[in-house]
Amino acid sequence: MSAIHQLITDHLDIWTAADTEKKSGRGRASGNANSVYGIKKLRELILELAVRGKLVPQDPNDEPAFELLKRLNEDNLLLVNEGKIKKERPLPAITEDEKLFEIPSNWEWVRLDDIGSTFIGLTYSPKDITDVGIPVLRSSNIQNGKIDLTDLVRVSANIKSNLFVNHGDLLICARNGSKSLVGKTAMIKDLNEPMVFGAFMAIYKSRFNCYVEVFLNSPIFRKFLDGVATTTINQITQNNLKTTSIPIPPLEEQHRIVAKVDELMALCDQLEAQHNNAADAHEQLVSHLLSTLTQSQDAADFNANWQRIATHFDSLFTTESSIDALKQTLLQLAVMGKLVPQDPNDEPASELLKRIQAEKAKLVAEGTIKKDKPLAAIEENEKCFDLPKGWEWIRLGTLVEKSGAGWSPSCEAYPRIGTDWGVLKVSAVSWGKFLPDENKALPKSLEARLDCVVEEGDFLISRANTAELVAKSVVIDECPPNLMLSDKIVRLRLSSLCDKQFINLANASPFARAYYLLHAGGTSSSMKNVTREQILNLIFCCPPLEEQHRIVAKVDELMSICEQLKSRIIKAKQHQQKLADVLVENSLSMSKPLH
Repeated sequence: MSAIHQLITDHLDIWTAADTEKKSGRGRASGNANSVYGIKKLRELILELAVRGKLVPQDPNDEPAFELLKRLNEDNLLLVNEGKIKKERPLPAITEDEKLFEIPSNWEWVRLDDIGSTFIGLTYSPKDITDVGIPVLRSSNIQNGKIDLTDLVRVSANIKSNLFVNHGDLLICARNGSKSLVGKTAMIKDLNEPMVFGAFMAIYKSRFNCYVEVFLNSPIFRKFLDGVATTTINQITQNNLKTTSIPIPPLEEQHRIVAKVDELMALCDQLEAQHNNAADAHEQLVSHLLSTLTQSQDAADFNANWQRIATHFDSLFTTESSIDALKQTLLQLAVMGKLVPQDPNDEPASELLKRIQAEKAKLVAEGTIKKDKPLAAIEENEKCFDLPKGWEWIRLGTLVEKSGAGWSPSCEAYPRIGTDWGVLKVSAVSWGKFLPDENKALPKSLEARLDCVVEEGDFLISRANTAELVAKSVVIDECPPNLMLSDKIVRLRLSSLCDKQFINLANASPFARAYYLLHAGGTSSSMKNVTREQILNLIFCCPPLEEQHRIVAKVDELMSICEQLKSRIIKAKQHQQKLADVLVENSLSMSKPLH
């Protein structure tokens, strides 16, 4: 077994220990859509060893890179003399500072423009797009290191010959809104029709493209990209590419490096697939077992299902996602009346609701609040499960004495200073607790609106946000002065005869989230909207007041345990990631190549 294979197999527990994370896909470094941190680091190690000359053995019989480059220069000079290519302006010599590490004696440092040619792609306008034109390859057409032709834009325009791609060309993303996607690559292979490449892309043409792609996917080039200064969009310019210094091995060694990288990346793919399959199976098992709790038919059934989970608790809840799933299940159990036992001595919710209605009628008579608009009756098909004795189905508006939204003046781009006036952003109420520092300063030229001032005891809910966060809510326990609501936040003044924290957890339950997902408007998941009427018509279950208090206390207790578990999991994952980092550093620092 080779040293690199030994390194992989001896430390499988480190490479595959960490949870998966989303990733963009970067040529040979990409693998699957989700990346295990340790395997991600392993891929980077393989690529860095490759371009440092430590992945495959050097062969003294190989033609040295110096001779290879000499022949390449002679060939290029001949083409210039024949008028087939233009003579390029000579690039500055590579300085010692640009030689980032020692390379084998038969390698050479060169610039990318010394061994190939770089071109920036086609600029076109929307009016050039047609259904039957020439396809243009864009950033979205590079997926996991390969050309993806499922989403092609076609244009009808005068196109220069050097903008057409050829077999073996290396397509590079040169500009992107996401810096992590700049530099991703794909080799042009087996296109079924002539194609060009777009203005945010670059093409690199060289006899050594297979090895160059390994280099462009390596951490060495990634560090170079991260250091490229830009004032607008994340980009690497044609000049950046031309002047990039790259270590070049002998041609035969390039072939061996590329073959070994492909072999090891395939092994990484297998390890990652096995890990992800196991993670998916674990997630499905946790989901199934948790769903048995919410689907329990009676107390005996619930206890049996809970015992099944409790027996294997330590092996089930081992990831952040499993803890999050447990927390959601606890909220669902809470609003279904399955989290704490009912007390027959509690005042039934029906009597509580009568007292709330009487209190609201009194406030209306006094002119303190306006009379409610009638809420829609709850249909039988809206009642998704049976309620415990003493509970009632209600709409949220039943408990609301007054509701309103704030205003959205043109504010400063920065938060208020000290106790100056500020207007809350939706992020102040999106994360389960009130974040007063999430505000924008009110310009000095504007007067504060006192009817929008936030107060302790307010129940706030976001009216507009992403699909995941729209209608998230908080109860304000403490509030600094001089903060106002924006028009994207709704304030509900709840009856003093209900537990606001219970209403808050009910609003966060999967039952409520399904309601908002169904009713939220908006054309994209990045911005959804709910109306005040939709919020007031949220359906949920109202327990007796004393049981509301018990539920809140139990949820607080269990959520605290969940957070402790999650904290331990995060610390363990960070430890495993640190071990992977140290293993990579030690492997790179070894003087002996990992052949």
